[in-house]
This record gives sequence, structure tokens and C-alpha cells, in this order.
Amino acid sequence: MLWLQCRVVDAVRGRRRMRATAVKLPCSFWFLLLFGAGGLVLFIHLQDLSEMVQQQAPGVKLRGTARDSREALCTQETEAMKAGPGQRTVEGLTSPISPMQFPAFEWTRQSATPGSREQDMDSLRVTKRHRKLLKTSPVVSSHSHNSSSSSGFPGSPQERWQWHRLSHIQEARRRLMKEVCAKYKSSISRTITPHHVSRIYVEDKYKLLYCEVPKAGCSNWKRILMVLSGLASSTHEIKHDAVHYGNHLKRLDSFDRQGITRRLETYTKVLFVREPLERLVSAFRDKFQNPNTYYHPVFGKPIISKYRVNASKAALRTGSGVTFQEFMQYLLDVHRPVGMDIHWEPASQLCSPCLLDYDFIGKFETMEEEANFLLRRTGAPQNLTFPSFKDRNPKAERTSTHLTHRYFAQLSTSERQRAYDFYYMDYLMFNYSKPFKDLY
Repeated sequence: MLWLQCRVVDAVRGRRRMRATAVKLPCSFWFLLLFGAGGLVLFIHLQDLSEMVQQQAPGVKLRGTARDSREALCTQETEAMKAGPGQRTVEGLTSPISPMQFPAFEWTRQSATPGSREQDMDSLRVTKRHRKLLKTSPVVSSHSHNSSSSSGFPGSPQERWQWHRLSHIQEARRRLMKEVCAKYKSSISRTITPHHVSRIYVEDKYKLLYCEVPKAGCSNWKRILMVLSGLASSTHEIKHDAVHYGNHLKRLDSFDRQGITRRLETYTKVLFVREPLERLVSAFRDKFQNPNTYYHPVFGKPIISKYRVNASKAALRTGSGVTFQEFMQYLLDVHRPVGMDIHWEPASQLCSPCLLDYDFIGKFETMEEEANFLLRRTGAPQNLTFPSFKDRNPKAERTSTHLTHRYFAQLSTSERQRAYDFYYMDYLMFNYSKPFKDLY
């Protein structure tokens, strides 16, 4: 009987211990659950940070599936353009900013203007919703940058919408350029040498670095830099020879390593490009179809000597009269009789955009609007605007899309394909569409 009572007492004590344990289990369970949730949040946050670093640093490999086509590389840009304005809070712009940074606004894509072959939008219709957004966005006070006459953020809704639109275009261009660099140029050396910055002009007062791309508005951009530097009061009074042969402007490679590094880190780096084959035709017309005491003897003579059958003594002596077919034979020849020239060297090689990470990428096709936008951003004097005149051969027809097609109609399909391949990185990096339908 005593043994039975002991067993009953033990059973009762066991049930009590189980109840006590049951009470403690939920506390341990919740502790483990909260610990796991905290770890998951930290993991997601670190993933976001890694993606941000990847997007900001050129030269790293893209994650995810490989993008084999130019159209796929532009997918993010296209999706961003489909979002309407007002879906994100509009941040105020401050002026000036060095190096230039642009806020991320939402926008809408429009088709390119006929003949431009440039895939950025050219104009946006301002809707009631847009106006409401612009009216409610914060007003940014204007202040000068070494100039009391410069103005800051534009005041009218239309001007402010234009300002936002151009900021968006810059964001898209820089994003695409970084993606292309990450995919195709990830193995390049990150060391900046004087050669990489030899085509960059320096304007210290307004902290501008401009990379010269010949036949993409460089003459007038040099005029702008000369006015900003105080070397002239107006762009119209600066002659062509003073621009190109006066040595009035400083180049970045003229500074020591410390001076180069400091300017690259703190100045606004500017690059203006042009549709590659149109730029090529413009260079050919300027250098070979007009009198030229340098290009005819230095380039014309060896080109005629190698590619023209039964060339006359006069042509061999002067180098004049190079045809477009002969010029293209020279350009596409891996064993050129004379070296490359900056007037037809691809901009992707001339200005090293994958290494220098430009703050502003402008286009010749919309030069005046974008150049003036940049000047306002940098605090330039209000009366300084980008000149539109052509000072060399002003009566000659300007090189256009139509004229470019006329020149390339002289070539075979395979030659046109090789020319496109020669400038492929320019087409890819700066988002120009294929110039001919039969290209692949």
C-alpha cells in the first residue's frame, strides 16, 4: 500500500514538472523566432547594400543572367521611363553641385525626333498631374558660383519640368554607361594615366572638366570654356584659330598626379558625343573634301598610295582628292598605312568613360538645350549660352542623317557592317540605334 501511494505522489509531481516546462517553452520559442527574424532582416539589408555598391562602382560584373543584346541592356532604362511622374517624392535641386549629382525623378519615354536616331526623349507633355507635382515640390533658392549674375533652379512650372526631364535623361545615360562598362570593360586597369586625361580641358573657376570629342561641338565648347575662364567676354568674338591653336586652355595632363586626382574627384566631368557614323562623315568632309595643309599630305598621300590603282603623280604628290571609299578602306584596315586620328577615333576610347565615370553625358543632337542646362547647373553667367554658329565652311551643308546615308550608300553591305562594328561600343554605350536596317 505504501508503495502504491509513493507511485501516485511521483506521478503527480511529474505532471507538475511537465506543466512548468510547458509554461517555459513559449518563452524559448519566441526568443528563437525573434532572433531568426532579426537575422533575416540583417541579411536582406546587407543584400541591398551590396546591390547599391555594385550599381555605383563601374568595373564590376553584372549579377543575374547575361545580357547579350543592346536592347536587353536598356531594359532598366525603358522600365523607368514607363513610370509616370508623381510616383516618387520630388527632391529639390541645389545649384551648383560639383561633381554633378542628379535626383531620381520618374518620367515618360517619347519617340526620338525624325532623323536624330537618338533614343532619348526630346520633349514631354506637361499634364495637370505634372503641374500639380511641380507646384508642390520644394522651391530651391538660387545662389551663384563665383558669379552674382548666375541663376539657380528655374521658377516656372514649364521650366521646372524641363529641368526634371533633363535630369532624368542624365540619370538614364549614366546608368546605361555603367552597365555597359561593367559587362564589357570589367577587366580594364583602374590606374589613371596622363594618356587617359590628355583630351580633357580644365576650367578651374567653375570646376569643369570637358573631354574633347572632335566633330561633336568641341569648337564651341572650347569657346564656352574660354569665356568662363575670363579670356573673352563673348563666344562670338573668338576666332577658329584662337580656339584650336591659341593654347589658351589648360589640359588635365599638364597637372601633377595630385592635381589630376583632386580635379577628377571634385570637378564636374563633361562628355558630349555624336552619332558615330554621322561624326565620321563630318570628319571626312572637313579634312579631305576641303583644302587642308595637314591632312592631305599626312593622311591623303599614304591612303591614295595604298588603295588607289593607277594613282596620278599629282594625287601622290599632294594627297588631295581622297574618296570616301578609300578613306573607309584605310579606317577598316588592320594594317593602316598611317595611324589613327582623334577626329574619327571612337569616343569610348578617346575619353575613357569606363575609367573616369563622367557626371554629365550630353549629345550633339540636342546640344544647345543640354549645354545650356549644364551651364545653369554650374552657375555660369546667365547671359552665357551655347553658340549655334558654324565658323568653318559656314556655307557648306551641315552633316545630317540624310547626308550620312548618301555617303554610306557608296559602300557594300559588308563594309557598312564593318563600320558599325568599328564603332559598336559607342553605339552601345551612348544608346544610339542602328543606322541601317540591314545591320546585325
